[in-house]
This record gives sequence, C-alpha cells and structure tokens, in this order.
Amino acid sequence: MITGKYPSLRLRRTRKFNWSRRLVQENNLSSADLIYPIFLIEGKNRKLPIKSMPGVYRFTIDKLGMLISKVIKYKIPMVALFPSTPLNKKDKFGNEALNENNLICKATRFIKKRFKNEIGIMCDVALDPYTTHGHDGLLKNNYVLNDETIDILIKQSLLQAQMGCDVIAPSDMMDGRIGRIRKILDKNKYSDVQILSYAVKYASNFYGPFRDAVGSKKSLKGDKRNYQMDFSNSNESLREVALDIKEGADMVMVKPGLPYLDIIQKIKNNFRIPVLAYQVSGEYSLIKNGIKNKLISQNSVIESIMSFKRAGASAIVTYFALEIAKKLKF
Repeated sequence: MITGKYPSLRLRRTRKFNWSRRLVQENNLSSADLIYPIFLIEGKNRKLPIKSMPGVYRFTIDKLGMLISKVIKYKIPMVALFPSTPLNKKDKFGNEALNENNLICKATRFIKKRFKNEIGIMCDVALDPYTTHGHDGLLKNNYVLNDETIDILIKQSLLQAQMGCDVIAPSDMMDGRIGRIRKILDKNKYSDVQILSYAVKYASNFYGPFRDAVGSKKSLKGDKRNYQMDFSNSNESLREVALDIKEGADMVMVKPGLPYLDIIQKIKNNFRIPVLAYQVSGEYSLIKNGIKNKLISQNSVIESIMSFKRAGASAIVTYFALEIAKKLKF
C-alpha cells in the first residue's frame, strides 16, 4: 500500500516521452560545436595508424583533400593541424617551426588553395613537435626559457598567418606571448587572424598518446611542470585567463577536458569569453578502449562531449569529431 501524499510536482513527467525530453533539453550538441584534429606526416599517399589512439591516423598532405571534404560535408567548422616532424628535421632550437615548407605550412596552403574559406584552420604554436628535447620552448639547464622562446613563437605565428592560418593557437604556456603575438600580427596587417590561447593547459598525465602521435614522447627530457599548470590549482586558471584576455586573446582553451569541467565552468562564469575544451588523447583512448572491450556503451562518446557543453564550453576539440558529426547528422 502506498501511504503519504504524492508530490504535486513530478519532474519525471517531462521525461516520459522523447518529444517531451527534447522540449525541455537544456543543452544541445551539433557539428558546429566540434573541431577536428589532424596529424600530418611527410611523404605521399600515406595514412598511418597511431597504435595508442585506435581509429586515429597520420596523413600525408596529398591525402587531405578527401579528408577535408568529409569534414566540410558534416559541417564541422574548423580543423586543428599537428605535425609529426621527422627526427632529422628536429634540433634543440626547433628551427623547423620557422620553415615555410614544414608540414603545417604546406598543409595550410594546400587547404586554403583548394577549399578557400569553407573551413577554418587552427595552427598550434609551440616548439615541442620540432625540438630534440620535446619541450615547448628553448631549454637551458633543464629549464624552459620564457622570453627567448617567445622570440621564436612570434616568428612562428607570423609565418602561419602568412600561410593562411585563421586561428593561431599558442599552446606553449609562456608568459606574455599572447600580447607579443597580437602585436606582430597587427603590425603586419593580420589583425583579422584570431588568437585562441591555451591559457589553461595543465601539466597532465593524459597527453601520452598525443606525444606518441607527434613523435615527442620518446625524446621528452624531464617533464613540463615548470611552465604548465599544476593540476592541484583552480583559482590560478582565472589569473592565466585574465592576463591573456588583456593581451588580446579572442578565445581561450582549457586542456585537458573531462578532468577539468570545473575549470571550464569557472572561466565561463567569470569572463563570458568563448571557452574551448580539448578532449585530449588520453581521454579519447580511454573511452575508445572502454567501448572496444564492451565496458562502456558507444553512447558514452556523446555523453562525454555533452558534459563540456553543460560546463559552458563553446566548442570542443575531439578526435571523435567526425564520428559524432555523422551520428548527429549536423
């Protein structure tokens, strides 16, 4: 026997039917929320799998036409380019970053020539894919130099803008680099080029597969804790974002993603600036392997991405982007 009074308000009422659930849904996900990362390799007609990231590949530039066409078909607004630089083109200074015929520059020119402005191009600004020591900047006595690194990063940023990059994305975590990059872009009449600052990039344990993909994992000497953020800290993220906004950042990135939903929400609530999240390689591989081993459902992919939207992210960089877009049908 049921005793007591029934509640006059039953939240289950709006959950009963699909149409009703859709009617009161607080957050929506579309292809417009996604950014697709692409790994590049040298050579021709090559598509190489990445063992640590099931379903993710490195592509030669001549393979990009079909891939970008597919990304456009599914209405994903932007791709993010990352190079796997051959070891013989790396040095301790990262000079390949300033080569106008490096993988990023060639890929950017290729995409712009063929697709014009049908899709946005985001280019990473950091030295780790180009250095023999695997760090994001110049290394001296096992310490990454800030100002000397920025001198190279502003040249790298200007070169990428000249090649046709739409969104310059400094991921290096050097202090003051956003202001100097903005100044050199404006001085050279690239004032419309956007800056997406990796303002909040934690020294995380979730980056391993990415470093494998770009070829910096084995070469990395030490760790990056002396310039990337301490994952114990939360309020420090607000200081990082405030500085980068003041220096001219158009958007900010939080990286990694799922372990830092609280940070995404805090930044969105405090600054009302477009906040992007990066569902990093370690997160991707954990979910992908969980699905493969039937520990979790395929639907966990959408659930994970929706959590970013719920936290306040404007867009998400994810290796699941194409898979999600196909399922959403735009």
